[in-house]
Amino acid sequence: MKELQHLNKYFLKYKWYLIIGIFITILARVFSLVTPRLIRESTNAIEKYVNGEILEESVVRSELITNILLILGATLVAAFFTFLMRQAIIVASRHIEYDLKNEVYRKYQDLSLNFYKNNRTGDLMNRISEDVSKVRMYAGPAIMYSVQTGILFIVVIPYMFTQAPELALYTIAPLPILSFAIYKLSVAINQRSTIVQQYLSKLNTFTQESFSGISVIKSYGLETQINTSFVELSNENKEKNIDLVKVQAFFFPLMVLLIGASNVLVIYIGGRKFITGEIDNLGIIVEFLLYVNMLTWPVATVGWVTSIVQQAAASQKRINEFLQEEPQITNPNNSSEDVQGAIAFKNVTFTYEDTNITALKDVSFEVESGETLAIIGKTGSGKSTILELIGRLYDVEKGEISIDGKPIESMNLEELRKSIGYVPQDAFLFSDSIKSNIKFGKKDATDEEVFEAAKNAAVHRNIIGFSKGYDTVLGERGITLSGGQKQRVSIARAIIHDPKILLFDDCLSAVDTETEEEILANLHKISQNKTTIIVSHRISSAKNADKIIILEEGKVIQSGSHQDLINAGGYYKELWLKQRDEKEM
Repeated sequence: MKELQHLNKYFLKYKWYLIIGIFITILARVFSLVTPRLIRESTNAIEKYVNGEILEESVVRSELITNILLILGATLVAAFFTFLMRQAIIVASRHIEYDLKNEVYRKYQDLSLNFYKNNRTGDLMNRISEDVSKVRMYAGPAIMYSVQTGILFIVVIPYMFTQAPELALYTIAPLPILSFAIYKLSVAINQRSTIVQQYLSKLNTFTQESFSGISVIKSYGLETQINTSFVELSNENKEKNIDLVKVQAFFFPLMVLLIGASNVLVIYIGGRKFITGEIDNLGIIVEFLLYVNMLTWPVATVGWVTSIVQQAAASQKRINEFLQEEPQITNPNNSSEDVQGAIAFKNVTFTYEDTNITALKDVSFEVESGETLAIIGKTGSGKSTILELIGRLYDVEKGEISIDGKPIESMNLEELRKSIGYVPQDAFLFSDSIKSNIKFGKKDATDEEVFEAAKNAAVHRNIIGFSKGYDTVLGERGITLSGGQKQRVSIARAIIHDPKILLFDDCLSAVDTETEEEILANLHKISQNKTTIIVSHRISSAKNADKIIILEEGKVIQSGSHQDLINAGGYYKELWLKQRDEKEM
């Protein structure tokens, strides 16, 4: 239960909702208790008339009409207060759910890339959706029903014992059995529900991956195999659901059985006592029957609420695991940073924690503000790692990275990243319009700015060729576009941001040579006062850079201008000659 203490700050925040809700709950229960007493009095009046104790029919009729009106009035008032109660307590739980989801989401935003490498997206989504929803059930319905049950027990049971102690004892005897049985049943349902959710998650993941990879499935002719796997998984999911339904089927029959048992006891014991004269009026038996039915659901909720609390505690524990996770990358200050873009690496060594691969080994270089640096190297040589370190997605293991002469770890993290326009190797686009994807780099951008950025990225002509132009809504991860178009839209998004530092991670690999030259020419114009770093496998993308470094197995093996490296020979010249010959063929 200590895990749920995390919610205390939210209970304090919304205390007036809860206090008012509890007060209204008390009023609602008080008015609902009027009905059994009035029905008892009405029954007694009828009994007296039948026995001749009341001779005038009009007197009985008047009393019955009065009681009926009072019952209707009390019921309407109780219903109104019940509505207000739900508006207070359930609304408070929705506020708590909203705040908790935002807290978790903010934490997700703060956590470093290593966290996401070590945790599956499905699990992250489940904690912010399913787990938070279970916690909301504790903050809302569990509290509401607990208060209702407590008030009924405090008011009704002592009253029943004052009226007929032995009858009251027999009446409530089955209720603890009902509560315990519902609790055990709820635990079993909870266990099976968890399994069902796990299989549903597997089914959803399988389906999502099948849809995302449909082109691969079709190109390899795997439709039959995938369909067979889906059917097997669906059957397993069906069997788990049937196991759950079998247990759930006991719930209401069990309630009806034990309610019936309590009613039988009231009628049998009460009837015998009425016959022997221990109870002097028939109305009390009717009143007790109403109390039994009134108490049955609250008693049943004791087990249900206990199960909710258990589920909420388990879910909050899972949520707390992430909330207590400390981000590896922290913001050291909130001061304003005027980033100019001078970048220096000094003896930088970096190893990825998840793979234990040392991506960079004693790397040193400098780029002045406004200069362009090109990084060339084989796959896995550490090129992308340099860009990730500049954005401080990771912290270095050894050495130092500085921006404008300041250690990168001492800079305002938000200001640093705002000053960077980053185009990753794997272009990611959102399932939104093309215009919105470009404006992601600048939310308040005008249409003219969007068009200009697209033109500089050499994608404007492609976009206006679509039937809806810039309003074309993309599929998941931008699947509507070709690889080259996705890269160019990503470049437009970085350009419109107008940052001091532009980082391009092999983002021209999917475009043809002619388009590449057009983009590079445009980038040369717009990056005159910007520090630009281009990672590429192509010499054509690197030859006009102010500086070029060659990486091999995480080490800088060559550096200089295009002409310097051609004159020096080695890897760069060999790659240049090879690509030149391929172009001429």
